[in-house]
Amino acid sequence: MECYCGLRAFSSSSIRPVCHGIIRCASSGSSDRWTRRQQKDPYSREATLRNLKSRAAFKLLEIDHNHHIFHQGQTVVDLGFAPGSWTQVAVDRTGRNGRIVGIDILPCAPPQGVTAIQGNFLHIETQRAIKAFLSEDFLESPVDHVGHRAATDKVGDDDLELSACRHEIMNDAKRSANTNPIGQISGVPVVDVVLSDMMANTSGNSFRDHTLSMDLCNSALAFALDTLKAGGHFICKFYSGAEDVDLERRLRKAFDVVRREKPRASRRESREQYFVSKSRKKSVTKHDLYEKLYDY
Repeated sequence: MECYCGLRAFSSSSIRPVCHGIIRCASSGSSDRWTRRQQKDPYSREATLRNLKSRAAFKLLEIDHNHHIFHQGQTVVDLGFAPGSWTQVAVDRTGRNGRIVGIDILPCAPPQGVTAIQGNFLHIETQRAIKAFLSEDFLESPVDHVGHRAATDKVGDDDLELSACRHEIMNDAKRSANTNPIGQISGVPVVDVVLSDMMANTSGNSFRDHTLSMDLCNSALAFALDTLKAGGHFICKFYSGAEDVDLERRLRKAFDVVRREKPRASRRESREQYFVSKSRKKSVTKHDLYEKLYDY
């Protein structure tokens, strides 16, 4: 078995349940099946043994093993961080001087040393709060890896359903851009890595699930281009389909290296994949890719 920086990789696979938006109550039968599957899954068992928040940590560990994303002292933003396994990896890889900010629509206690913001990433208030945290004061403040760097904040209205129809999501983003313009973080990008593990609840309609996934990925990319330093990295999860080619084109315009990844910890039958984009090009901005759609 291969070893990813001290954590073993396993051959069998399964994906963790992600709930960003509507919380569905599973039937007792499906709940029992999920429990049995988790008990048999070596990634889940290993995550429990290593005190990881979820088995999803092994997906990011494999990506980092293959692409060398993390380094000591980096500033990392984790979009859709709950339950916190990716942020645990980021804290471990960036060391004592690392700066980690996690954002999620769900209330979630962050791992030690992580600043958490509860809010809907698609809302202008949430993005303003993220950028406020990524200020010079935040970057110059001492890191406390014993407790949280700052109290967990709840920002704005967090009850927008991410599984609402695509038309409503995009119109809301456009209205926010037109009425609440906001610039970059003091005009100076300060982030080294942006992670996006965001995913709307799947509905069984592959076209709908894919297009919602693309909207979340494009929102995350626009944010990344606003906040990443030149040379910074961006990783996003997506539900594969026809439009991921358009997203890949945008990524290739903005980053020197773009790769598709299907970590071993993802189920073979799942359409979940990851874009790993390295070395953000300084000359390309979100306006070059989206014009005024995400002008906030």
